[in-house]
Amino acid sequence: MAAFDAAARELDDARALHELAEEAQDASAREEAAGHASAVTARVEGLEFQRMLSGPHDRAGAIVEVKSGAGGVEAMDWAAMLYRMYTRYAERKGWEVEPADMVAGEEAGISQASFFARGEWAYGFLRAERGVHRLVRMSPFDAAGRRQTSFAAVDVTPEIDDDIVIDVKEADVRVDTYRSSGAGGQKVNKTDSAVRLTHIPTGIVVAMQNERSQQKNRSMAWKILRSRLYDLEEKRRQAALDVVEAQKKDIDFGSQIRSYVLAPYRLVKDLRTGVETGKVDDVLDGDLDAFIQPYLLGVRRSDRSVDE
Repeated sequence: MAAFDAAARELDDARALHELAEEAQDASAREEAAGHASAVTARVEGLEFQRMLSGPHDRAGAIVEVKSGAGGVEAMDWAAMLYRMYTRYAERKGWEVEPADMVAGEEAGISQASFFARGEWAYGFLRAERGVHRLVRMSPFDAAGRRQTSFAAVDVTPEIDDDIVIDVKEADVRVDTYRSSGAGGQKVNKTDSAVRLTHIPTGIVVAMQNERSQQKNRSMAWKILRSRLYDLEEKRRQAALDVVEAQKKDIDFGSQIRSYVLAPYRLVKDLRTGVETGKVDDVLDGDLDAFIQPYLLGVRRSDRSVDE
């Protein structure tokens, strides 16, 4: 509140200085008033940023997981497009991107994949992308060229620092090892290097096969499991404290949050905020702030176009 009051006083000062400059027709005073106005704008933008990213883990890195849904091969291709979109978004932000796990689709795309996005505010921004994403297009996998609708789900959890202790009883975790899948020929992994952890009390499953070393896959899987268990506990606490029932659907993993239409017209629309754009290629190349920031700032279901 003190910061808000300070910004309000600065705005009043800038307005008064502008009025004096206009009365005196003083060019230097006008320039000074414009400088004060710019300073107030910067302060307000800073306050908005603090409000937008004020969660306990918003500064942390993020673990992003993409899973294909209904739609078969088309959905797996869509999941791969989303995976690329988010890695491109992370790169645009200057964050480090580290692949965690990837399960290839049967014919194309991916069945599921995850990666780490490491950089300041990575989780704060990417948490806005949790939910189901819908694609409508003329399918390249349909010989008849028919329009297809497919779905993929995105989940985002904070990367928990190693110094945060998550009490996970080994007896509660089933550890399975198996031979990782991949390309044939010399690249076939002939050892059981892939690791799957199943947390029995919660049903959380983490599979890791990206590394050739079982030890590295095991270490990465435990790290992700601890992060997901921590995130689950945080969600439970938040649900117990949350009195804004109407907003619970917005953060639910099963909610459809955005539609991407490539045919018969081209439009991306966020179903939570109403923000839309016809610049589909830019969005799929990671230009997402026009969707993420309004959601984080609390905009809900207004009709807005980012093309205007």
